[in-house]
Amino acid sequence: MFPIHDDTERIHGRPWLNYTLIAVNVAVFIWEVIATSFFTDERAVAEIFLTYGTVPDRLFSDFPASGFNIITSMFMHGGIAHIIGNMVFLWVFGDNIEDKFGRVKYILIYFGWGAAAALLHSAFAVSSGEGAVPAVGASGAISGILGAYMVMFPRAKVYTIILAFFIYTVRIPVLVYIPFWFALQLIFGLIGQLTPFGDSSVAYLAHVGGFIAGAVTGVVGRTVLLPKIAALAGKGTAYRPPVKKVRPKIEDVVSESPPEVIEGPDYYEVIAEMRGVADAADISASYEPEGRRVRIIARGSRRYEMTARLPDGPARPPVVQYIQYLNGIARIRLSK
Repeated sequence: MFPIHDDTERIHGRPWLNYTLIAVNVAVFIWEVIATSFFTDERAVAEIFLTYGTVPDRLFSDFPASGFNIITSMFMHGGIAHIIGNMVFLWVFGDNIEDKFGRVKYILIYFGWGAAAALLHSAFAVSSGEGAVPAVGASGAISGILGAYMVMFPRAKVYTIILAFFIYTVRIPVLVYIPFWFALQLIFGLIGQLTPFGDSSVAYLAHVGGFIAGAVTGVVGRTVLLPKIAALAGKGTAYRPPVKKVRPKIEDVVSESPPEVIEGPDYYEVIAEMRGVADAADISASYEPEGRRVRIIARGSRRYEMTARLPDGPARPPVVQYIQYLNGIARIRLSK
């Protein structure tokens, strides 16, 4: 399962810090590729990873001097698949965490999650006799992002590519996607520690440590820190616990710009703009044979009613296959 984007909208503009983290990781990886002849020079690879990676034995024996390696190791990767996987997850989930916490807090907790991941991995590595093997990668910090995201955006859905004979996309609830991912990390981590069949090249327990740290941060942020920040922003007014959001009464019927109809070889797709709708479950579409029209109704902070006329086509009536909604745009797919 390969995530491509989520349906959580940002409030505070572009996530420039998240973009910067991705850019720095890519720049460091390019330097690694050049310095190691694309990882074919084993001596150069070992020198770089031992110098800038987190070596568990050294971390505990030479702390705090070795603590800086935790930070440098978070920007290093061991191969093209390693960095692509990490950067995709950082791109999909990191922007909303930055949006929620703000740039300063985001960078601090990002490094904190990476440190928690490195410490857990190093403790197990030393106890199992693998303390001399350096660990590199942003996986621990990004696992923290996943943990915080699950807690702070439990109603989100993740658009995911699935490869199973055919390539297709599905929308998976975050409370299914991320716990499933975490369960795999936990299982693989335990297999690696308790049996001789695990993949020792992947620091699964670093993922577990980062995820737990991120989930704890999400709980604290959602219940304590963010409400206090909101109270301080209100000119020092006393803090009041957050109340359940109530959808406003819908009185006005709104019609935005006319929907656009795209015709494919075996389908029609109607694209309509409608702001203030929670998700696709609040949108309904039906085909009316008279005039070959598609009637679209949506309910949110405003109510929408609009129609789209389909081009002339086969005699059989089109059937609504699915409805998608993202960033104020609804896409209704009908079969011919």
